[in-house]
Amino acid sequence: MNRHHRWMLAILLAACLPLTLTSCKQTSEAAADEEAGPAKVEHLQGDEPTRVTLTEDAAKRLDIQTATIQEMTINGVQRRVIPYAAILYDTEGNTWTYTNPEPLVFVRHRIVVDFIEGEMAVLSDGPALGSAVVVVGAEELFGSELEFEEE
Repeated sequence: MNRHHRWMLAILLAACLPLTLTSCKQTSEAAADEEAGPAKVEHLQGDEPTRVTLTEDAAKRLDIQTATIQEMTINGVQRRVIPYAAILYDTEGNTWTYTNPEPLVFVRHRIVVDFIEGEMAVLSDGPALGSAVVVVGAEELFGSELEFEEE
C-alpha cells in the first residue's frame, strides 16, 4: 500500500505542476505591469516633447475626456478653436495641450493662443484641425509627466 500511495502522490504532483507554473507566470506578469505603473512617459524629438501612454485602468480612473479642434468663423475669418479647458499653462506661462492620436496615448503640444472668447480659445498655432484634445484629465497627464522627469 505504501508504494501505491507514493505513485499516487507522484501522479498528483506531476498533474499540478503545470498549473502551479502557469499561476506563477500570471502572478509575475501582473507584478511587472504594476511595476511599470499606470503611465509610461516618452520624450520625443522636435515640437512634441512628451508622449504619455496610460493603462486602460488609469484612463478610466482619470476619466479622460476629449474634444475635437474645430474651425469657426470669427469676425469673418476661419479660425482654429479648442475648448478653454484643453489649455495647460506651465510655470513659465507657456501654453500647451494634449492630443489623443490613438487610444490611451497622449502627446503634449505647444500651442499659441491668439485670444480667448468665452469657453473657446482661438489658436494662432497648434495641432491640426480635427485633432482630439484632452479637456478632462490633462492636469493629471502633465503631473504624471513631471513626476517621471524628476526620477
